[in-house]
Amino acid sequence: MFQRILVAVDREPGMANQVLAEAMSITQATQATLNIVHVLSPLKSGYPDPIYMTVDGAVSTFNLQNLEVYMANWEDLCQRSLQILETQAAQAQTLGVTTEVTQRVGDPGREICALAKDWQANLIVLGRRGMTGLGELFLGSVSSFVMHRAPCSVLIVQGNASGLSDDDET
Repeated sequence: MFQRILVAVDREPGMANQVLAEAMSITQATQATLNIVHVLSPLKSGYPDPIYMTVDGAVSTFNLQNLEVYMANWEDLCQRSLQILETQAAQAQTLGVTTEVTQRVGDPGREICALAKDWQANLIVLGRRGMTGLGELFLGSVSSFVMHRAPCSVLIVQGNASGLSDDDET
């Protein structure tokens, strides 16, 4: 029986709501504790590119002003993300679900697996956008990483990012 369920949500509200709803239904049925986690990735959030190429070679674009703007945006992103997590936790708690929130920084797949191990999760619930082929190859797949490296059971909630119905997919 699941006693500690880790649910990983991202910034896409539709998918996050779908994943959270699935996790809460399992949590309610098993009377487990829920931990809602979001992993912020600095490199995917507008990290300033320190170098660009010109005809003459590489030129540094890194300056203090770019760093200050980035840091202000990063702090804002962290605060907004934490507020969303706390709102999601409050919704779960109104349904009688014991809920914690965790926000981490780093590579999402690695951080989710590490938290699952540290928190001693029995189940990880996360979404999958349905990327295949080159999209999955170049962008990577958090769900695939977690599925193959998690220290516990994993439930993948399939999203429909392509806009196709299940009948349209091949």
